[in-house]
Amino acid sequence: MSKENIENERELLTMSDAKKCLQLNQSDNMDKKHIRFRGTDNYDENHDRVEGLNLDQQYQHEFDSTDAAKHPVKRASLFEFVKTELTRGYHLEHDEERFAARREKIYSFIKIPKEVEKFMSYGFFQCADSFLFVYTFLPLRFIMALWAIIIRPLKHCLRGKNSTRKKDERFLRPAEICDLLRGVVVLGCWAATCKVDTSMMYHLVKSQSVIKLYIFYNMLEVGDRLFSSFGQDAIDALLWTATEPSSRSQSSRRQHFGTWAHLLFALLYLLPHSILVLFQATTLNVAINSSNKALLTIMMSNNFVELKGSVFKKFDKNNLFQLACADVRERFHLMILLLAVSLQTMKEYAWKADRLAVLLPDCIFLLVAEVFVDWLKHAFITRFNELRSTVYRDYTLSLAYDMAQTRQQTAFSDPSDLVARRMGFIPLPLNVAMARVLCTTLSPSAKPANLILFFLGYLILIALRILNNLILLGKACDLISSHTNQNDKVSKKKKLSQTFKRTNSVIVNQTTKEDSNCGMAMFSNSAVSLNNVCLNDALLKTEKLPQNVEEFVTHSKHVVRAESEPLLPQ
Repeated sequence: MSKENIENERELLTMSDAKKCLQLNQSDNMDKKHIRFRGTDNYDENHDRVEGLNLDQQYQHEFDSTDAAKHPVKRASLFEFVKTELTRGYHLEHDEERFAARREKIYSFIKIPKEVEKFMSYGFFQCADSFLFVYTFLPLRFIMALWAIIIRPLKHCLRGKNSTRKKDERFLRPAEICDLLRGVVVLGCWAATCKVDTSMMYHLVKSQSVIKLYIFYNMLEVGDRLFSSFGQDAIDALLWTATEPSSRSQSSRRQHFGTWAHLLFALLYLLPHSILVLFQATTLNVAINSSNKALLTIMMSNNFVELKGSVFKKFDKNNLFQLACADVRERFHLMILLLAVSLQTMKEYAWKADRLAVLLPDCIFLLVAEVFVDWLKHAFITRFNELRSTVYRDYTLSLAYDMAQTRQQTAFSDPSDLVARRMGFIPLPLNVAMARVLCTTLSPSAKPANLILFFLGYLILIALRILNNLILLGKACDLISSHTNQNDKVSKKKKLSQTFKRTNSVIVNQTTKEDSNCGMAMFSNSAVSLNNVCLNDALLKTEKLPQNVEEFVTHSKHVVRAESEPLLPQ
């Protein structure tokens, strides 16, 4: 054989050997890539299983045995885990708005007790003003109305035919009629309650068990709220029936009862309500003066039951205002009851100072529990209902406007009327009950010293009422003036913004009138590509026209665009 044939055979052998080597390498690679748990005879590529995973080329080096040997996986130790947990970083700035809002909620939650007490104190002084009015100025107005009943008919008789009085004209003005009827109702109920034996009432309540007294006290609270809900309506119906103008037709006057019927109904309302208040004072007296303080503790825990019933309800601004006014009324009511209990207790112990030192802590605990529950209740209600702490300033402003309205020369209603309407506080039952307690506490006699003390006490009450009234009016004037100044600033800003808008509209109207034939600038429609959009000549002309306008005036452009396409940035 020739040398050329021998070389060709060698080349063929080397090529065949190379192919066999390549095939062997490929088979080895396949064995390395696929993890076979079963026999290799029935092998089927199933890509849903682990065996059939086709890894990308950029990840093949991670699964290569040689690379794994060169770069072994580092296992984390317990020390490194604890170290990472202790040195972990936080990036709170990525959620800045949420954390800032939560901080504002906390600040508002902290401010709630202060704002609540401002509103409560102003409402408390309004209730005190209405309460003191019955003891100070109502007796004087009642005496003046009685004097007018006696004097004016005598003057009319003495004048005779020369009198210019009309047939339908009354001897008393409407305000005098109201004062006279109020005085009659208060005096009648006070005379009736004087027949009630408070000592028998005390022993009747004391003989009951603690649970019965707790249920009885809750029933008295519910009854007090029910009486207060229609009590002011009964009094208003009496006053309006008595002062209704005589110019009304007889048909309209026949639709209601007369004045005497309404007077009887008012007496029938006020008498049981006053007795109910006396029962409340007696139950509280038993709870404070008993050796077992279980009833007092249960009554204090009753405030927290009220907290549970009101916190988890939905409140808006108006409903929260009604709840706040009810809390003011309850606080003043509790204060008067504690005053009545203190007077009765000190009278039984001959006005000894030692008993006062024992009595005061219990009264203070009751008041502190009431105040603390009010703070918690309003704080969580405002938090759950997303209300700001400034809402109580609006409530105080509303009471200030009521105070200013009732102090006009010719007001539409009595000062105590709006207080009763706002807060549900009716002073007459408390006045009657307190007068009954004072009659049993103070021993009346005709001695000059007692008369002087009574006169001095009356002057002190008048001075307190005048001082309280001046404080309320001064605070109301400050609140109203600050509110009007704030409204003036807001109205000025609105006027400036309206003038700016008017100048803009005038400029645009001038330009549209001059170029009315050109139409409006159109950026795009459904047949035009948004990538090749440019301003048309009409819009360019309108931009050149307003040159003498001030720098802060922004030009408004009328742009029409397709509904399915976004507005391009200008």
